[in-house]
Amino acid sequence: MTATTATGASNAPSSAAVPVAVSAPAAASKPPRKFDGSRLLPLIGPLALFVVWDLVVRLQLVSPVLLPTPGATLVALAKGIAGGPLLTDFLSSLNRTLQAFLIAGVIGVPLGVLLGSNEKAYRSVEFLVDFFRSTPSSALIPLFLMIFGVTDMNKIAIAAFAAVLVILFNSAYGVINARKQRVMAARVMGASRWQIFKDVLIWESLQPTFVGLRSGVSMALVIVIVAEMFIGSDSGLGNRIINAQQVLNVREMYASILAAGALGYVLNILFLVLEKRVVHWSGR
Repeated sequence: MTATTATGASNAPSSAAVPVAVSAPAAASKPPRKFDGSRLLPLIGPLALFVVWDLVVRLQLVSPVLLPTPGATLVALAKGIAGGPLLTDFLSSLNRTLQAFLIAGVIGVPLGVLLGSNEKAYRSVEFLVDFFRSTPSSALIPLFLMIFGVTDMNKIAIAAFAAVLVILFNSAYGVINARKQRVMAARVMGASRWQIFKDVLIWESLQPTFVGLRSGVSMALVIVIVAEMFIGSDSGLGNRIINAQQVLNVREMYASILAAGALGYVLNILFLVLEKRVVHWSGR
């Protein structure tokens, strides 16, 4: 009994033994992030513009009466947008542009897709589309003035007319130039004409349609600004630009021009982001 106890005691692990700790693998150290200078490339153009602008004013190559400093212009822009009268005109132009663009999009996209799906139908109206698309829309202002009078609807209608032609053209050509391999593959698998239209042609036309939408919203903004300048209007960036020019308020004039440019740029960026999210398979 004593021997058994002794043997058992000798086989039992010693209470004084210290367990060996297993060291965890050292966390891999992350390499330091390198500075990506390419992100600053878009800033070079604007900075160069403002530097040249400032030098032109300082060297008096252009009279300060006609060209204010970039700093003074940016201050006028900030004050006007921060609750000043410029903000009201900015919102008026934005509202007219969006109304014209929505009208153009609702008409241009479905009509372009339908015409593009029937190439003979598109060829029959191709001359009209190309003719009016090539005609400067500002030349049609007197015609729209006779139809709609001096109203907001006049400015919206002529901007929508200009934008709808751009959108329709791109949507139709997107369908016409859809990848023939995919259309033929759908036919081989027994897809009907309706199935090919809704499952192949519409999706294939999305990328050129977005190109048309981006071009259309830019066209709508341009025509709205021009219409606000030369058609009776009591608000809008175009009206503000022409009024400031007539009284030689150059700071306000240049601030309004920068506001119009910023509006067009932001609208273009928004559509680029939307296009990347919706047409994420582009190029595949």
